Amino acid sequence: MCTKNTIVRCAWVSDDPIYLEYHDTKWGRPNYDSQDLFAKLCLDGQQAGLSWLTILKKQKNFEAAFLNFDPYRVSEFSESDVERLMQDRGIIRNRLKIQSVIKNARAYIALEEQGIAFNEYIWSFVNDKTIQTECRKSEDVPVTTNQSDMMAKSLKKAGFSFVGSTICYAFMQAVGLVNDHLTSCSVYDEVRELGRY
Repeated sequence: MCTKNTIVRCAWVSDDPIYLEYHDTKWGRPNYDSQDLFAKLCLDGQQAGLSWLTILKKQKNFEAAFLNFDPYRVSEFSESDVERLMQDRGIIRNRLKIQSVIKNARAYIALEEQGIAFNEYIWSFVNDKTIQTECRKSEDVPVTTNQSDMMAKSLKKAGFSFVGSTICYAFMQAVGLVNDHLTSCSVYDEVRELGRY
């Protein structure tokens, strides 16, 4: 646990102001906006092999590079756009990760064309209800669950990439499908009250 001015936070949080704000105001709070969920899923994919703090520090650059993660605009990116983004020092210059955002945008649209709203699709993996955990220690928090396994399998079948079960579980934690704030964390109760029941 790191404490500061009697505030107790989850153990993964460092003293970096960006991390503190993210933990205190965003992580674990339920998000129902389809485009926000799409953006977060893509950003979690960018994190693969890196720290989340690295992605947070580059988030505005990612948003600029991928047009605020508007799936309809990103789906039209061509190979020349991939080459252009490979030169963008503000983002992670990994060809597969860049291509995955474009691929994911096209998969997102394909779902919508089938009449499946992305937010409803994502929340269906928890039956539209926030999973409330009561973890006391970091070691109690899983890295994957049956729900993240199912989400990863379904997303891959739908054409998404960089959506393994570990990435999916981190995504679920971040957007409030599961409340994995430790019970000792100062925002645990607040996030719990925001949950969907």
